[in-house]
Amino acid sequence: MLRVFRSKPKYATVRSTIPASQFDDEQTAVKKEIPDNLWIRCENCASVLYSKECSKAKGICSKCGYHFRISALERLNIIADENSFKPFPPLVAVNPLDFPGYEEKITNAQQTTKLDDAILIGEARIDGHLCVLGIIDFSFIGGSMGSVVGEQLTRGFEYGIQKQIPVVIFSGGGGGARMQEGIFSLMQMAKTAQAVGKFKQAGLLYISVLTHPTMGGVYASFASLGDIILAEPKALIGFAGPRIVEETTRQKLPEGFQTAEYALQNGMIDKIVNRNEMKETIAKLLSFHL
Repeated sequence: MLRVFRSKPKYATVRSTIPASQFDDEQTAVKKEIPDNLWIRCENCASVLYSKECSKAKGICSKCGYHFRISALERLNIIADENSFKPFPPLVAVNPLDFPGYEEKITNAQQTTKLDDAILIGEARIDGHLCVLGIIDFSFIGGSMGSVVGEQLTRGFEYGIQKQIPVVIFSGGGGGARMQEGIFSLMQMAKTAQAVGKFKQAGLLYISVLTHPTMGGVYASFASLGDIILAEPKALIGFAGPRIVEETTRQKLPEGFQTAEYALQNGMIDKIVNRNEMKETIAKLLSFHL
């Protein structure tokens, strides 16, 4: 059967009278209204997560339970009782070696993290228990330990002795000693280790919490000297990274090498604690050692 009449077209072509440049400007304006960090991708399971929902979940992936790195201020809100934190007087790093661009790097990190240096430390209460609470922020030059971090930690342990209260430190540095300060930074390893030794001689409790990643000079000094050592799930823990160790030793490393789970299995830490249970766990430990 022949079709005599053609069906009418379903769509009509319309020529726009809006200049192309104006249309591009409007598209750009719409894009600018969408925040850059609206979505994040989980490093473990590759799920795409809504940033605000992830923040409400304390930085834990809702799909696989992966613990994202969080800032010192975010962790403070999770761990310390409300309005209980009293920070120590601020210290600001200098440039003892005149390392090029170091002052600018410090300034940028201060603006990004809202911290004076890589550690936030002071007196706080955890479920009512008074203690010294220190938190290292990875976002501040990789959480590396320079003169300020070492001095603030030392003052923290000295303050603990003076007040006869426990010390709780959350470590999370991937850079170890801060190379821009050279030997002045390396000296902080011995300095903080000695401060921990004096604190233990006073018969006081030091709880060390290892978060992802705790590496280099941070781990090789105060972070590994806790009376009780806790860690978050899948945190990378060690002195040198697995790739460097493998290349140096020319040996195939065991699966999960230098993770919190591997460290627990080999007796290097006491317990792996989910971030949702961290405050409750630390509070119980503090109550047991009053």
